[in-house]
Amino acid sequence: MTDTVFVLNGPNLNLLGTREPEIYGSETLADIESALVRQAQDLGLSVDFRQTNSEGALVDWLQEAHASGAKAILLNAAAYTHTSIALLDAIKAIAVPVIEVHLSDPSTREDFRHKSYVGMAAVDCVQGLGPRSYYVALERAAAL
Repeated sequence: MTDTVFVLNGPNLNLLGTREPEIYGSETLADIESALVRQAQDLGLSVDFRQTNSEGALVDWLQEAHASGAKAILLNAAAYTHTSIALLDAIKAIAVPVIEVHLSDPSTREDFRHKSYVGMAAVDCVQGLGPRSYYVALERAAAL
């Protein structure tokens, strides 16, 4: 096992900072990445931070994290959280613990956001804290 934590981000998260700031805040994904890199160094970890709008890329990256012996995966699958059985199957197929991450709290939003396929296989979930959700999730990953 390595000390690397994969941080995988799904569709539309590249638009953070401008996309619905009343829900997601004004920090960009690059801001979150910079803060996580610093936090990871303090925790003796490294992060491999990625974003895609493609469901298949997320599946590939989950498998890559497994093959590389990553310590953990922080996964903000965004809308795929609520639709992707492929992500559920990929998480179940790998030995790397996955922590589900959300900026907002899906349980307080539209009904279709209440079901999480990712959550069916993730070991933990941090949600509703804005960008702090990532930082808390990284602390939890370090403790695994």
